[in-house]
Amino acid sequence: MNNFIFENATKTYFGKGCVKEYLASLADPYGDTVMLAYGGGSIKRNGVYDEVREILEEAGKTVVEFPGIMANPTYEKVLEGAKLAKETGASLLLGVGGGSVMDCCKAISIAARFGQDAWDNFWARPGVFNFEPLPLGVIVTVTGTGSEMNGGAVITNEEKKIKTGRDYPACNPRFALLDATYTYTVPKFQMVSGGFDILSHIMETYFSKPDEDNVSDDISEALMRSTIRNLRLAIENPEDYTARSNLMWDSTMAENRIIKLGKQMDFECHQMEHQLGAYTNCNHGAGLAVLHPVYYRHIYRDGLAKFKKFAVNVWGISAEGKTDEELALTGIEALEDFIKEIGLPTTLRELGIDENVDLKAIADSCNLVSGSYRKMTHEEILEIFQECL
Repeated sequence: MNNFIFENATKTYFGKGCVKEYLASLADPYGDTVMLAYGGGSIKRNGVYDEVREILEEAGKTVVEFPGIMANPTYEKVLEGAKLAKETGASLLLGVGGGSVMDCCKAISIAARFGQDAWDNFWARPGVFNFEPLPLGVIVTVTGTGSEMNGGAVITNEEKKIKTGRDYPACNPRFALLDATYTYTVPKFQMVSGGFDILSHIMETYFSKPDEDNVSDDISEALMRSTIRNLRLAIENPEDYTARSNLMWDSTMAENRIIKLGKQMDFECHQMEHQLGAYTNCNHGAGLAVLHPVYYRHIYRDGLAKFKKFAVNVWGISAEGKTDEELALTGIEALEDFIKEIGLPTTLRELGIDENVDLKAIADSCNLVSGSYRKMTHEEILEIFQECL
């Protein structure tokens, strides 16, 4: 394995009833005013909002609301939240929702305490912290991004048509509360697209060097099998607590940096999807589902040994009677079949993207990462987009 240094500052509370049991004491050290951030209002319909607000008010907190965080949080929304936090003197930011809410809150935690333009200084380029971000806690209601146990935040700058992420340990939530029963009412498509995002995060770490036996790859294979198995079970029964709780922890494990230790990592597919999202606002997990099989057919020869292991160790495919290339391609086909099985799209057209969208401009705007088995060019990314139509 490659050399690494590991630290994760987020204290995580997992299980049924953890919000009722721990939220009041966790919020207690952070002053009187809590800024409660959430998305489109689903937490009001499923009862989570009432429960959280009641706990905070009984603890003597003044609650300031910041609703309306969108699926692809924008920098404009970040600035709106930072302004509210400053005006109200919020001493704790509490994000209740999925990855979009958590990512937006991390960006707000920077912008609320930083005196200059946060985009130019922390997203356009790596930032330097000579200040402490606004303290953040999170309550997860949608699984997928794993944002609850890292400092990563993906933000869209609509004016510049750039969707990009940074991971700053200083932005790790101080605490994360994970109760899988909070995910029961998530609509099926949102659950499935989030589930595929989990799988994507693991694959993008797995399909990179080193290829020699290593602990990170072994954990990744187990997590991929778990995600596939439990997503199938959760589709069959949305209130299967074992399946939903396993998916919740799969999501966290995919992005709490543990499986990334000693790995180069790829994430080129995420770069491509981010720019599709910046230009078209398409669903993140669905976009990844369209891109991954096509992208892997472009690079599998460059990482043949790993793609063979993927077929055998993740999908249980027998190597008997198959050449190395046939085995690798069979694993990619199994991934594609799974995408169809769980009801995610397989073409860009299903996402509303057709020849009228300037795919070349999107391809040319994509970051080219160095960790993949073969470094992409903008021309090859355009080929992938066209094959995905």
